[in-house]
Amino acid sequence: MSHAAVSSRLSRRLLLAAGLSLAALGVQAQTALETITKSKTIKIAIPTDYPPYGFVGPDMKPQGLDVAVAELIAAKLGVKVELVPVTSANRIPYLQTKKADLVISTLGKNPEREKVISFSAAYAPFFQAVFAAKSLPIKSFADLAGKSVAVTRGAMEDQELAKVAPASLDYKRFEDNNATIAAFSAGQTQVLATSAAVAGNLMQRNPGLNIEYKLLLKDSPCYVGVAKGEDALLAKVNSIIAAAKQAGELEALSKKWLGRSTGELPL
Repeated sequence: MSHAAVSSRLSRRLLLAAGLSLAALGVQAQTALETITKSKTIKIAIPTDYPPYGFVGPDMKPQGLDVAVAELIAAKLGVKVELVPVTSANRIPYLQTKKADLVISTLGKNPEREKVISFSAAYAPFFQAVFAAKSLPIKSFADLAGKSVAVTRGAMEDQELAKVAPASLDYKRFEDNNATIAAFSAGQTQVLATSAAVAGNLMQRNPGLNIEYKLLLKDSPCYVGVAKGEDALLAKVNSIIAAAKQAGELEALSKKWLGRSTGELPL
């Protein structure tokens, strides 16, 4: 066989291999939505320790705003939902390792997270703040100097507090929100950094703690997390959120679980 023929055959093989690789990439980009559609099941990561967004009810089943949104999205897709309990620390890894197709777990958006996952339009209001007893004078972040704070490791409030708190603030980090709340309630720390919703729930259950809002950490609406490259699934989720917003479904869920309007949610 001539050198030209060998070169021609090699070129055809390389082109074929390249074509197959491109085809494989094309399939991979659609994998999540195709798998969901074919299996008629979607795996959605939700919180179970973060009332009223996600918690275990008296019937031992997950409930809350995030759970309701997960069920709404599954219903609009026409598939069964498999709820996957996660913590603040493992929710993004679960998405990256395909243990979950979506994360609906009070997920805030920031530049660091946007490098590793994609975000839908916002579906609910959310903000983090510093709370403490009414008797403890805290008017600015400087007033946190020398005090102790309970916070959930890896949560948005953990990250935001580190940006503004004085160096002498003593962090007591816990692996989940139940442990964080329990530690603060038991008097192990003077200050609590958490979401307004969680603090509100704590105030209702433990009025004797006599705590109040002190300082705003971040206004951070909730977004659905989607794996990078899953553009078709992301577009589908965004269309569902837009329709639910237009129909007043998100407003109804916010009022039911948070006791307040969604306000102006960012896209």
